[in-house]
Amino acid sequence: MADLSDQIAELYAHADTLTPGDKAADALVTQAVTLLDQGHERVAYVDEATGEVVVNEWLKQAILLLFRLRTIETINVGPFEYADKLPLKTGFKEAGVRVVPGASARWGSFLAPGAVMMPSYVNIGARVGERSMVDTWATVGSCAQIGADVHLAGGVGIGGVLEPPNAVPVIIEDEAFIGSRCMIVDGARVGKGAVLGAGTILNPSIPVIDAETGEELSRGHVPPWSVAVGASRRRELPGGEFFLPCVLVLKHLSEGERHDKVQLNAVLRDHGVAT
Repeated sequence: MADLSDQIAELYAHADTLTPGDKAADALVTQAVTLLDQGHERVAYVDEATGEVVVNEWLKQAILLLFRLRTIETINVGPFEYADKLPLKTGFKEAGVRVVPGASARWGSFLAPGAVMMPSYVNIGARVGERSMVDTWATVGSCAQIGADVHLAGGVGIGGVLEPPNAVPVIIEDEAFIGSRCMIVDGARVGKGAVLGAGTILNPSIPVIDAETGEELSRGHVPPWSVAVGASRRRELPGGEFFLPCVLVLKHLSEGERHDKVQLNAVLRDHGVAT
């Protein structure tokens, strides 16, 4: 894949000279985005050796080039009409993916076998892992990476990111549960097996605090196997006293511990939160 990545990087370096109708450039970009669409490549992943997120910048560059090289066309789907530069994703039955009417995914996204889309949306460059559910009115933004056995509950907003190309997408690791109406944006990360209570807002500037010790564990990264909720903390600023958002880790789960819905609801109810 080195040759293709180098060619995409070269095209991107001269992106301002490209125009729609450049068949050679379009063919290269289409080849790269097709790799995303079929799941052979991914925009970002967690390096198991270091625990750090690695971004394949050339694939984000390919997506950006695609928008430069394509023009808006009319797309008819049953009684519905769309005007876009990209087609919708197809072939769900063959891929082993369940897609409920009212759901749509853009070409260039990948849904692994067993994934379920209720009426929801998955954007280009995003990846949804095996057996994960994107519940009603949830959105998975461009290039976001959703692991296997994840549940994005109703109305969850997973932010997208395309520019700059080296910007880290949102990462939701395997077996996480994201409660209703959570908003996770700007490259924030939720660790494996973590549970977020309803309405939690997470971005890289929001501190994640251990509720037992008061220790700031990270910013924008909920640790694996934990139960966390949105909260606020008092801060004195020149303009007065304000309450700024934070995320509280209420409980640390044993690694590999399955989510017991009854127990989790009890933990969250004790703190005035529900899933």
